[in-house]
Formats: sequence, C-alpha cells, structure tokens
Amino acid sequence: MAPLTDKPALPDIRRARRLVIKIGSALLVDSRTGDREAGSLRQAWLKALAEDVAAAKARGSDVILVSSGSIALGRAVLKLPAGPLPLEQSQAAAAVGQIRLARAYEEFLAPHGITTAQVLVTLEDTEDRRRYLNSRATLETLLSLGVVPIVNENDTVATDEIRFGDNDRLAAQIAVTVGADQLVLLSDVDGFYTGNPKEDPTATRFDLVEEITPAIEAMAGDAISAFSKGGMKTKVIAAKTAVAGGCAMAIMEGSVMRPLTALSNGAACTWFLGLGDPQAARKRWIGAMKPRGELTVDAGAVTALRDGKSLLPAGVVAVSGSFGRGDPVAILAPSGDVLAKGLARYTAAETRAIKGHRSNEIAAILGAPGRAVLVHRDDMVM
Repeated sequence: MAPLTDKPALPDIRRARRLVIKIGSALLVDSRTGDREAGSLRQAWLKALAEDVAAAKARGSDVILVSSGSIALGRAVLKLPAGPLPLEQSQAAAAVGQIRLARAYEEFLAPHGITTAQVLVTLEDTEDRRRYLNSRATLETLLSLGVVPIVNENDTVATDEIRFGDNDRLAAQIAVTVGADQLVLLSDVDGFYTGNPKEDPTATRFDLVEEITPAIEAMAGDAISAFSKGGMKTKVIAAKTAVAGGCAMAIMEGSVMRPLTALSNGAACTWFLGLGDPQAARKRWIGAMKPRGELTVDAGAVTALRDGKSLLPAGVVAVSGSFGRGDPVAILAPSGDVLAKGLARYTAAETRAIKGHRSNEIAAILGAPGRAVLVHRDDMVM
C-alpha cells in the first residue's frame, strides 16, 4: 500500500482544460553564430512544439501561446547591432519581426489542421475593465472556433515590455483573462530554487509551491515589485497573478524537443498551485466589487438567471446609476432584493436605451451592431 501523504498531487498537463504556454525569445531565435546566422528561427524546435500543441488540442485542451521573439527576429532582418537598442529601434524591430513570428507559427501549425490568430495586447488591455472585456470576448470567440491565438505584447506602441522584458506577467494576465487552469512558462531554467543555483551550489529546486509566502518571494532575489527586471522575480510575480486566478503555473526548461511531452513525462519543473478553480476565483473577484449601478429585472429574467442563463436586455425593466462598459452592477429582483452581481457589457445610457427590447433590435436602437447579452453568465455571480 502506498504511504499516506497530505501533499497535493502535481497538476497533470494532459488534463488541462485550457492551457496557456509562454515561450521566451531564446527558445525561438538562435543567438549563436556558426552553422546558423544569429537571429534565425529555431525551426526544428518550433516544429516539435507544434506537435505538442496538436497533441494537446487532440486531447480536447484549448491552447493559447504567449510568444516573445518579434524584436529578436526583427533585429536580425534590420541588421541592428548587438546589445541594448534605443526604444525607437526596438519598436521598429518588433514591427518587422512580428510579421515573421506570426507567419512561422502559422506555417508550423497549419500541417496539423490548426488555424492560428495574431493577438497583440498591452498589459493595460487586461487591467482596464472595458478593454479586459474586449480582449476576453475576442480570445473566447477564437478558442470556441478551435483557433490557437498567438499573443504578444504590442511592442510597436507599448514600452513596458520592451523596458522590462515581462512576457511572463503578460502570460499570467492572459491566463486569468481566459480562465485557464494551467500556465506553463518555457524558460531557460528548470524550476524555482531556494537560491540562484549558478551562485549557490546548495540551492535546491522545489517540485511544488503550495503557497507564495514572503520567504518564497525572498528566494527569487531582490524585493518583488511591478518594476522587477527579468529573471526569477518576474516569474514569481506571474505566479502570484496566476494562482490568485485559480490557475496552476509551471516553470520548466523549454529548450528540449517537445517540451510539453517532456513535462507530461515528469521532466524537472516547479508547479505553483492555483487557489481553487479559475471560475470560482473569477466569481469571487466579481462578487467583491462595489456595484456602480443597478438593473431591476422582471420575473422571467429571475427564472432565467436562476437557471444559469445570461441577462438579456429584454428582461430589464429599470436602470439606475452611472456605469461604463465592464463596470460592476447589481441585478435586482422585482422585490428590490439583490439577485446577482455582474459586469455590464453596455454603458448606463446604452442600457437605458435597450432595456425591455429584444437583442435583434439593439443595432437599430444604438445605430451599430451590439452584443446580444447585457450581462453574460460568465461575468456574473448569484
């Protein structure tokens, strides 16, 4: 009989419902000189990764790739010098390299029957509620259509990622935005250690981190802040974001061929456990918000909401407060009791205009096509 243990089981990537994979520049783009020109794409590695992605899709997992590499690819094309680049040159390199990066993923995933999409975002797109809803709706639609989104920081206009090299944090934000249950950071290290193993020969790797304590943060190096630059600090920042959203996160050395297969076969890594279910974490976040308005609904809408349906404009009889798209609102039963809280997909003025109307009438009322749902069930807590 196996010994009893209170230690949680490690997450299994083969059981991921929704998987986000972060890929660093060094894995995609060769920095060496010799047989290959520096700045060239590591095609054999990318081909192997595409096989892993196809295998995950075949198991029924949704997959999103958050990929660096545009600046490294563009630098080579523009023949820019080695070393740090001025901001304008970094942005120019990103503009040139992003085309090649997206094309590479398309070429290697297409033979597996996988359609790809390029999604360029900034951290602000996931932090501002209105832009967050836009990003989430786009990604959810792509995933529902079986597409693998290739997400990258919009380096041609944003400066944060260029200055701080922080696609780890972006990947965690994306994972929380789409309610992913697993995030894998493919890195140049095989996990999280008690110290820097290159400097401390006694440093040991964690297989599992159940809670990110101040002691764990201290092991990452300097004090963790939003302006930490690279290395393990940004990975722990990413882990804090991911696990708070109910998403487990792994750090592993990604240069091996078919790294996701290696991970499922027990390759060295560190898992950070998510705090509960992603959907439950999202519901807690919505429930903790202070409503900026109220929507009173009719008896039919009450029944529909209790059956797990979304709120349609037709079920709304009164609107109060001043709120924007993406702001939290309280949903009231005819008695005035709070029935639910949720994120509005229309402004207060738009909601007043469309309340009581069918969804197919929204375009005529607002003068432009709109969403059929006023508060989606995924953005609502009863």
